[in-house]
Amino acid sequence: MNAFPHRLIGLPALALLIAAAAGCSSTDDGARAAVPAPGAKVTELCQNLDGTLPSEVGGQNRRDPEPASALTAGWGNPAIILRCGVPRPAEMNDPEADGTEVNGVGWLIQKRDDGSFRLTTTLRQAYVEVTIPKARAGDGLAPLVDLAPAVKKAVPEGIA
Repeated sequence: MNAFPHRLIGLPALALLIAAAAGCSSTDDGARAAVPAPGAKVTELCQNLDGTLPSEVGGQNRRDPEPASALTAGWGNPAIILRCGVPRPAEMNDPEADGTEVNGVGWLIQKRDDGSFRLTTTLRQAYVEVTIPKARAGDGLAPLVDLAPAVKKAVPEGIA
């Protein structure tokens, strides 16, 4: 009978410990994205882009990845991730590479082995990369329709 009072004291403490651990759990599904490290001119263009990005892409609310940066943005879960100031992809040298234009913005299209897509702007003074995860790839290039006006406004045409 003496064990019963100890359980009452121990159970609330255990519940608090479990609640604290759940708050720090890696199942938060928070998106992560490597932050590019471009030069000063491109960084300024990317910061301007961050200020013009839409609050929704593909019907999903903005939910930026970690670590927080004006050079990265995200929408939804699983997240569509935008990174501004990435290096020029080597695939842009391939005349057979897939590309498209969406509302006046050119994009290199790369289907990845995991079923996701990586799209990178072409002929802009900063390279902007958008990754669409496999789970969101059913929408095709629709997210680019939402992103094109901001890219056109903040990142002038030219060669990075």
